[in-house]
Amino acid sequence: MEHTIVTVLLLLMLLLIFIFLFFLFKPWRFFFSSRFRSSIQQGSVGELERPLVVDDGGNASLNNELPRDYDLEGACYPNEVNFRSPRTHGQGLVHKQRLHNLSISPNLHQGGGGGGGGGGDTLIVDVISDHSESVVASADVGQVFKLPPPPVLAQVPKQSYQNDRLQDFVQKDITDQRSCLTLEVISGPSSGQRWSVQSTNPSRLPLTLGRVSPSDLLIKDTEVSGKHALINWNLDNLKWELVDMGSLNGTLLNSKSINHPDTGSRHWGDPLILANGDVITLGTTSKIIVHITSQNQHHIPFGVGMISDPMSLRRGGKKLPMEDVCYYHWPLPGLDQFGIFGICDGHGGDGAAKAASKLFPEVIASILSDSLKRERVFSLRDASDILRDAFSQTEARINNFYEGCTATLLLVWADCDDNFYAQCANVGDSACIMSVDGQQIKMTEDHKISNYSERRRIEESGEPLKDGETRLYGINLARMLGDKFLKQQDSRFSSQPYISEAVHIHQASKAFAVLASDGLWDVISMKKTIQLVLQMRERYNTEGDNTAEKIASLLLNEARTLKTKDNTSIIFLDFDTFNRFSCKVES
Repeated sequence: MEHTIVTVLLLLMLLLIFIFLFFLFKPWRFFFSSRFRSSIQQGSVGELERPLVVDDGGNASLNNELPRDYDLEGACYPNEVNFRSPRTHGQGLVHKQRLHNLSISPNLHQGGGGGGGGGGDTLIVDVISDHSESVVASADVGQVFKLPPPPVLAQVPKQSYQNDRLQDFVQKDITDQRSCLTLEVISGPSSGQRWSVQSTNPSRLPLTLGRVSPSDLLIKDTEVSGKHALINWNLDNLKWELVDMGSLNGTLLNSKSINHPDTGSRHWGDPLILANGDVITLGTTSKIIVHITSQNQHHIPFGVGMISDPMSLRRGGKKLPMEDVCYYHWPLPGLDQFGIFGICDGHGGDGAAKAASKLFPEVIASILSDSLKRERVFSLRDASDILRDAFSQTEARINNFYEGCTATLLLVWADCDDNFYAQCANVGDSACIMSVDGQQIKMTEDHKISNYSERRRIEESGEPLKDGETRLYGINLARMLGDKFLKQQDSRFSSQPYISEAVHIHQASKAFAVLASDGLWDVISMKKTIQLVLQMRERYNTEGDNTAEKIASLLLNEARTLKTKDNTSIIFLDFDTFNRFSCKVES
């Protein structure tokens, strides 16, 4: 009995050994054809794991073995891999192409292998030329085939890809207006320096600003970092952009910091779009004004200086937010003889001021695109209707319910005899004054509730103010743009502008204009301002074409000296000089 049990155990062990050897050596492999074996291997390998090239006849060539360094999860090779077309197999390598940074569109066809049905050629771009030579294309598979699971082989028409790239290039070439950027240092140790560059000259871009070489614009100021800021032309939005390069003392654009939010870090800040008339401040003293022109844009035919300062830390050490926005457009789009210059002083935030400064150029250009209205301005030498309509449309389009702003807008136009005309409209207390032939002209009217004319207007509305009342809902102005909520609550608030008479400016009038927010007028009278301008004009008359910028800067410095406690913005127009800014790129 024991002998029988031992025999059965031995037989079972032999059977297990036989089964193990059978599966180890896989003898059934020799009973199938090589073609059938190839098809089994095809079916066992995922679509993404099979580098596939389809030839013109629709046949597929497969790499049956994967190298050890193939990344199954990411479906990519760490190095490049050669894709060989069946018709070039075994022949010499004639040409290689590398495909970089090609993103896969979500609407691409999911591809199988060959079979001539499918949506054109595969992702390999133009690997065979019209000649008879053998060609092998090389591609970065990691950049092209790395897709999330489930793995599929993406296919795109190669001709479509090439045409899209060509179309993008042509479109950008057409829309590039050959913008010219001119930087003028208007204050600080390097005051007077200038640099110009064109958007179509990539060899000179990006433009760098810093204290030491190789910065393009050298600012000899101890508060300026060696590599402080950078300006480049963005081909995607066709705009100039400013970036802080991790400077120690900071970069301001129109008095607002553009540094990286991580205080004390040397990280670069986010790029911000530059506009004509912007002011860049490096450190605290070096200020640079931005001039942007295009090839089809006329130069401003008179001197323009624009500057602003939030006057921070003047209220008992409390930082004062910047709510002023100053701007100008010459010429208006499609209107070679018209331009506007404006200042908006916001309250409750800068939202309404920014909105108004963007809307006014669009609205006025739209109104003046009517040739009959344009001719009426020229013939009557009056643009009252244009300005009134512009304020009405801008107010209607501003959607600021809890923010408002003053608005002072000077419209300037030229006739065919080299004469200029200027007419102003305003709401609020940002003011404009002019001097023409030695005559002082106030172009605006203050709309403070404490002013007699404004109190009389309110009284005539049927709801007179109480004795000693100088504010409505905490605001000292009765006319403004925005503040829709307040206007719904009280009909005494208005957006109806005061409109001045048009002023004729001839060549010998020695005319100038000063537009400023109340930060200037709070500490300097209009009469004193005109006296200061006349003195500065006489002092800087022979110093070249940046007189207007210097006068604007000196008026701002005077406001600082007199300790103004409000945001201050100034635009100075000198009709007695010509602006000689050009797009000539210095060698």
